[in-house]
Amino acid sequence: MNETIDKSLDASGLMCPEPVMMLHKIMRETAEGNLIEVIATDPSTLRDIPKFCLFLGHELVSQKEQGDQYFFYIRKN
Repeated sequence: MNETIDKSLDASGLMCPEPVMMLHKIMRETAEGNLIEVIATDPSTLRDIPKFCLFLGHELVSQKEQGDQYFFYIRKN
């Protein structure tokens, strides 16, 4: 990813619903247009974070898997 990450959330080791709850808190504290990186290990985030973005109108810029970690890049709208 060539864009500057404004905030990073490491939710490694946390299980549903904690990663999404922490992401929701960061979104409230972040300015519109900022890029947030989320690192997670819970496979349910592959379903939950894209739905979170869809329901709240944030842009899921990209996501990738690397070993047992999941990376999500979300732009706050």
